[in-house]
Amino acid sequence: MQTINCKGTLIDLTTPRVMGIINVTPDSFYDGGNTTNIKTALLQAEQMLTDGATFLDIGGYSSRPNAVNISEEEEIARVTPVISEILKNFPTALISIDTFRSQVAKKAIEAGACIINDISGGSLDTKMLKTVASLQVPYIAMHMKGTPQNMTEKANYDSVTKEVIFYFTQKLAEARKLGINDIIIDPGFGFAKTADHSFELLNNLELLKSLNVPILAGVSRKSMIYKTLNISAKEALNGTSVLHTIALQKGAKILRVHDVKEAVECVLLVTKMNSAH
Repeated sequence: MQTINCKGTLIDLTTPRVMGIINVTPDSFYDGGNTTNIKTALLQAEQMLTDGATFLDIGGYSSRPNAVNISEEEEIARVTPVISEILKNFPTALISIDTFRSQVAKKAIEAGACIINDISGGSLDTKMLKTVASLQVPYIAMHMKGTPQNMTEKANYDSVTKEVIFYFTQKLAEARKLGINDIIIDPGFGFAKTADHSFELLNNLELLKSLNVPILAGVSRKSMIYKTLNISAKEALNGTSVLHTIALQKGAKILRVHDVKEAVECVLLVTKMNSAH
């Protein structure tokens, strides 16, 4: 049984869970940062929790390709008031902080977040893993090469699946040595990967189960969907649901999504199918 400990509550991932994305950035690729204001973020949080999200993922640094680099102070100023406000209104909400900076992670946990979601798996801040270990919170490590600013040119692999598995084998060993107990892995669809790389990874997702940790899939409205279908990110919900279904069938335990209701429906249907004998 795969469980993670959030603030003393054991979250069972036997049935997959949904994590709703709340961007408090003015330049997010999909929602254009329409939650930059606290009131909007609160409304979005309420809707996502009502629709069945287990986690809310708050991010103040846009990680889309060629995104603007902002200071740590700016990132902290964006995320901590939103985390505090959401918890004031929804005290039981489980909040994840989407950051690759240890200082931001620390401040967010102090503000009440209970999971750290790091797109760099500790590669962009040497203090990150030690910080996670000292805070004793679940850690989501993603696979990426380079930085959000230069990752596009680093999309070359002999075998993307093998490389990602090798990367996580090393990360898990490093994290466990420091005493990090709850680790979730995210193959990083679209991060330093072409659409072909991302589809190959999705197709081989069940191979990551050999690492014996929960897998998070983040494909929601990404370019692997809308470029393949020749549509916009706004029109990519149907394609997202298709890939969510495949990810769940291949062992994903958390879906990180923009559209919670539809993702929860995917989970319910796939769970029903798996339990039918």
